[in-house]
Amino acid sequence: MTSSISERITQIRASLPPSVRLIAVTKQMPTEVIRAAYAAGIRDFGENRIQEAANKQAELFDLPDITWHFIGHLQTNKAKKALEQFNWIHSVDNLKLAQRLDQLAQQLGVKPQVCLQVKILPDPNKSGWSVPELLADLPALDLCKNLQIQGLMTIPPFGLDDAEINYVFNSTSKLAKEIAAQPWTHLQMNELSMGMSGDYQLAVQAGATMVRLGTILFGKRT
Repeated sequence: MTSSISERITQIRASLPPSVRLIAVTKQMPTEVIRAAYAAGIRDFGENRIQEAANKQAELFDLPDITWHFIGHLQTNKAKKALEQFNWIHSVDNLKLAQRLDQLAQQLGVKPQVCLQVKILPDPNKSGWSVPELLADLPALDLCKNLQIQGLMTIPPFGLDDAEINYVFNSTSKLAKEIAAQPWTHLQMNELSMGMSGDYQLAVQAGATMVRLGTILFGKRT
């Protein structure tokens, strides 16, 4: 299994432009899988559950150069733990959460890197700002000086064809450019976290700087 993981990682990394960061999504995967990916050169790992990640991080204390990315839905009451455990939070999906993270980050003396989760198309199964909501909240987000807001994250709704997925990714890229063109104090739009195992190539074509890959690297979760 270790050799096949290594081979898949090598193959995928070779297909990605140097500007694209590969985040290995290891939710529901044992720590030996993370160690295999680490041995193959991966240093960015994505988890979507706070407690599951904490258990793995404790077991992997001997790998201090891992960058941990939180990619799941974050409840406000778990915000402190997320800040303590993760370098990146990709799924900041509303103003209340952003402001709570900002307040806690100041208390903890950390400067987390975050992405704002946006929904280009309506999707009852996903959290995130609609485009009009995000644009309205940008001035308040710019006041969150303890957060390093680096860009946008998006997940297309299930069941779209390639043309519709392209629309979502290209619209997200265009939105980031529109936001970046305004004179913000703290908002940056250098990162686009978009693309998973089934659609990452489309995301890369649209300008993704981070792709979140699990199944294509590790196989189906049991």
